[in-house]
Amino acid sequence: MTALIAAVTIAMATAAFAELGQNQEGRPRIWVGGEGGYGRFRREPPKWATPANFDGSFNFCRGYFTADRREAGGSGWDTDFPGADNNFSVRLAELTNVRVRLDKTGQPDYVVVRITDPLLYHCPILHMEDVGVVRFSDEEVEDLRAYLLKGGFLIVDDFWGTPAWAQWESEISRVLPPHKYPIIDIPPDHAVMHTLYDVKAVEQVSNIRFWVQTGSVSERGSDSAQVNFRGIADERGRLLVVMAHNTDIPDTWEREGESKEYFDRFSPNGYAVGVNIVLYAMTH
Repeated sequence: MTALIAAVTIAMATAAFAELGQNQEGRPRIWVGGEGGYGRFRREPPKWATPANFDGSFNFCRGYFTADRREAGGSGWDTDFPGADNNFSVRLAELTNVRVRLDKTGQPDYVVVRITDPLLYHCPILHMEDVGVVRFSDEEVEDLRAYLLKGGFLIVDDFWGTPAWAQWESEISRVLPPHKYPIIDIPPDHAVMHTLYDVKAVEQVSNIRFWVQTGSVSERGSDSAQVNFRGIADERGRLLVVMAHNTDIPDTWEREGESKEYFDRFSPNGYAVGVNIVLYAMTH
């Protein structure tokens, strides 16, 4: 089984890059390129969720939040938006039997949702990035807690260093008090690491610009030298929150079409981690 999974992962890396950017009729397309080569996508307004977006299939739901400061390499709620949202949805549909919702143009119908919006309950999974700058309102704290305890699932990623972790830990502890819902390190043998792909470890990957310019993958130097892959579980052991700190997995989705070298090195593991988490969340 391990050999088969390894073969599938290698085939995914080879075949996927060969198809990048091709507008194949009847198939959703990978979003390729940013401004100025390794620049970022033009800042786009939120694609707010409406009842018409939901039909029971999978929507990539991105959580909107207010930031009280700025971190280098991040832009708050819309970090890696919309490329990561689109591209992950395309690959999820290709690599699994998950039925991804498409819009009228045939592209994935990703959405942005406020934590206080009742439409959040149409999202089995909520994705947030650059969460080291978030400040939740009291209403958001209550609504996010209710969402998670009623079966929702939160993925957070792409936040770096000690200050970002401290701020996020403080905010998520308001949502899920640590005396009852402690933050744990997710071990390599946890089910979320093996839902579909046999992931031995969550790799550290920086954003593509940082990697091209420095050759490094630690965006905060010695203060982000180690990836922290952590979670929060309920009383039965089901993960409610998965947190990837000191790594930028969504950049391996967003940027897959900009550099073959970057794709070959980082995207197979990045997609494997993302697919595993989504399948775990939808089956537990």
